[in-house]
Amino acid sequence: ITAKAAVIFVTLQYNVTIPATEEQSAETISLYHYGIKDLATIFFYMLVAIIIHAIIQEYVLDKINRKMHFSKTKHSKFNESGQLSAFYLFSCVWGTSILVSENYISDPTSLWRDYPHTLIPFQMKFFYILQLAYWFHAFPELYFQKTKKEDIFRQIVYIGLYLFHIAGAYLLNLTHLGLVLLVLHYFVEFLFHISRLFYFSDERYQKGFSLWAVLFVLGRLLTLILSVLTFGFGLARAEDQQLNFSTGNFNILAVRISVLASICMTQAFMMWKFINFQLRRWREHSSSQPQSVKKKFVTAKGKASRKERENGINGTVTSNGADSPRSRKDKSS
Repeated sequence: ITAKAAVIFVTLQYNVTIPATEEQSAETISLYHYGIKDLATIFFYMLVAIIIHAIIQEYVLDKINRKMHFSKTKHSKFNESGQLSAFYLFSCVWGTSILVSENYISDPTSLWRDYPHTLIPFQMKFFYILQLAYWFHAFPELYFQKTKKEDIFRQIVYIGLYLFHIAGAYLLNLTHLGLVLLVLHYFVEFLFHISRLFYFSDERYQKGFSLWAVLFVLGRLLTLILSVLTFGFGLARAEDQQLNFSTGNFNILAVRISVLASICMTQAFMMWKFINFQLRRWREHSSSQPQSVKKKFVTAKGKASRKERENGINGTVTSNGADSPRSRKDKSS
């Protein structure tokens, strides 16, 4: 009885079957577009993400925490990096396989060619559904993980930016560009969180952060370059530039400027946070160095003073106890 309702939650909706042609392929192709029923699918996989999150937490991260005996601050950060690094790795591998299979890497013009991309293959739609489901599941996890009140606002902004950009790429039929930018961003974030995990296990590990800092800046530049090429060069020269909701065409000047401005503002915000983070680390490092130099100076000064005292005592003993020529003369007189 509930089979028809369950299908809406479990399987992807809005598939379109394209008949086979002699020129293209010998088999029929199933492509997908989006609709209101996708909300039910996103809700179901959001529950799946909560379950997987709990499994990773209980059977992997909690066992490591018991062995390492982290403090409360390190405990929460370790859990955050452990969950995100697993998700970023999974998304990077899956997204890269889609890029290779669809030839998006070898042909950059596919980012804007044949826009709007209303019909997408199964893997790409499933990828976007799971991305939205994962970031929606992060809201109830704030309660389950007992996030501190001072960290809740930061986490909400963090989650909201992901949902805003992923949903925007999905609804505006910019799935090709969105997939490339997501894989690029996830790779840099994976490197940061895996470096933080190694840092918690051994604080002498710093090389991962240096590599992440370089790739972070390169990732922001590459994101801006691809976005400007897509909106300022590719879509700006398209023949059809009329807003049409029925065909899914959003290629108008106002939408292009809004999307490009949103991407640029997000990249600028991330660079601002990155620069503040690096400056704070530099100040902490520079403030710790004078203290160590001061300790060495005080130790060296203490040793020198002891030598001076010893020399002073020896000089006093020599002048008072030993018979100098003048003292012997005074005695004889």
